[in-house]
Amino acid sequence: MAFHDSAWIRFLRQYGPVPTNDNMYDEFIQKAARSKKLSPVSFSAEYLDELIDNFKSDAPISVILTGTAGDGKTYYCRQIWMALGGTEVAWTQKNKIRTLRLSANRDLIVIKDLSEFSAEEAQIFLPQIAACIDRQNTEKVYLIAANDGQLMEKWRDIAATPQISKVRQTIENLLVNEQKEHPDFSLRLYNLSRLPIRRVFPRILDAVLNHEGWQHCEQCPFRQPTTSAQQCPIWENKERLQNDAITRERILQLLELCELNTIHLPIRQLLLLVSNILLGHPNTKEHLMTCKDVAQIIDNGDTAQGSLYRNIFGENLGKRRRQSTEVFVALNRFGIGNETNSNVDNMLIFGQDDPAQEENYQRFVLADTYYGADHSFQSQQKAYLEGTTTDNSEKFLSMLRAQRQRLFFTLTPEAATETKLWSLTVFQYAGDYLEIIEKLRQTGKITSKQSLARLVQGLNRIFTGLLAHEAEHLVLATSGSHSQARVCHVLEEYVSVSKKSGTYVILELDHNERPLLTVSLGKEDGLQVPLHLQLTRFEFLCRVAEGALPSSFSRECYEDILSFKTNLLRQLDYRRKLDDDDPDAELNLNMIYLDNDGDIKESSLEVQFS
Repeated sequence: MAFHDSAWIRFLRQYGPVPTNDNMYDEFIQKAARSKKLSPVSFSAEYLDELIDNFKSDAPISVILTGTAGDGKTYYCRQIWMALGGTEVAWTQKNKIRTLRLSANRDLIVIKDLSEFSAEEAQIFLPQIAACIDRQNTEKVYLIAANDGQLMEKWRDIAATPQISKVRQTIENLLVNEQKEHPDFSLRLYNLSRLPIRRVFPRILDAVLNHEGWQHCEQCPFRQPTTSAQQCPIWENKERLQNDAITRERILQLLELCELNTIHLPIRQLLLLVSNILLGHPNTKEHLMTCKDVAQIIDNGDTAQGSLYRNIFGENLGKRRRQSTEVFVALNRFGIGNETNSNVDNMLIFGQDDPAQEENYQRFVLADTYYGADHSFQSQQKAYLEGTTTDNSEKFLSMLRAQRQRLFFTLTPEAATETKLWSLTVFQYAGDYLEIIEKLRQTGKITSKQSLARLVQGLNRIFTGLLAHEAEHLVLATSGSHSQARVCHVLEEYVSVSKKSGTYVILELDHNERPLLTVSLGKEDGLQVPLHLQLTRFEFLCRVAEGALPSSFSRECYEDILSFKTNLLRQLDYRRKLDDDDPDAELNLNMIYLDNDGDIKESSLEVQFS
């Protein structure tokens, strides 16, 4: 069959992991779209209507758009420019500053990249911007885009005046405190890096999958062939990504876990991910398929190499390209494909002959003839079991890795529970972590001893260095002089998990909807000590609670928790100074030890001073 060349597929490749000038990314995409007479991928951008309404209002205020490279700052500027009557011709001119008349007495000044300013230019223009922000000049209003690191650098590099210092400090405070505006200044600051990925990624995914360009595929003979083996892998990936809610949800869960673990993935990386999921194949130019590649891939029986479940991790790319691409570095930290458990591997390897695994093998492996148990997999499986492989089973083990990846994204919720899905990742407790996040979004906080038990037990084992079972109280202990000693027998305080006289332990969300474990040592302000509960810290505490040694998972996490303990002891000392006006000339030390059941017991030691 002759292939049908689609301009849309060739254009979609431009969003993928191909060499581009990152500083001109938006211009590159726009130029590629015009040359192919296609619309760029477009989706409803957060804040865009709000920004346009601001500049259309009778009293507009200046706006700074910040964030990391690839968060869409240039896209926002261009969309605002066009919505306010600016022309495409004027926008594409190579000017650092663009001016648009908003009204009879006000101009909009657009600076789409503040980092392009030289030191001399910054010295000229930033004082003018400061005057508008400080409401000394109402004839101009600014729209400025700047990467978060370079934004403050430009303001620090110019000569300081009282006005410059005041505006610079305000911008820095807005950034640090993650606030949008200050009532005393005519400025709004939008940090595009703070957009929640659970709102952004589904929009990007739908924008690509519902793009009108897919209509170009309607005449392709590989879209609906007479046999499934001749199905176009690009179309197969598109259909699965569009119609399989489980796959979409699992991808979103991984991306959200990255975000909750303080890894920010900009929009450009998310577009790259979607393009690679659809088009990835290791045996094509730049490892991304075009229509002319499809016939050869099908003839070679090589469609499995284009599996979306592999492409999610950049398996189609060379090692160097994969390790230099943010989104694949982040997703590969989960170790999906390398990590496994006996349930999954027994099904994949022995399912054909094992009556206990036969039903699941039929349902989750044999049923997927395209990316599951195709002829190649079954022949390599047979050779592996019979010990007749000629390559030390390397090819089959590679296929086994790919099947683990596929199962992670396709197992039903019931089967996921049965097979312990998250044990296919480095973060075995990630599923529990997601459940806690969802509960916090619904209720605002978690206070029950049962829900907090595992975290409290993990903290107690680190705080004391003992394999304690205590989960109803947080045990603050030292070695007598050193709070960070590995084993601590001197009891400083029991902190009740349930609220009691101002002491408590709770889980709540901060203003960025990220979980905080907060320990209160009393009713007074300042006695509440928070710990950001990132995914890695959560996993660490859960593993310690289940018996792992504190230093076996993460030295960094161990030190973070000890630092948290030090903060608690510092606040405990502060509380004692508030409570104790007339200390006695004696000291009572409570020593702790474990009984045979792992319960904490106390013995008292009195020290007198002569």
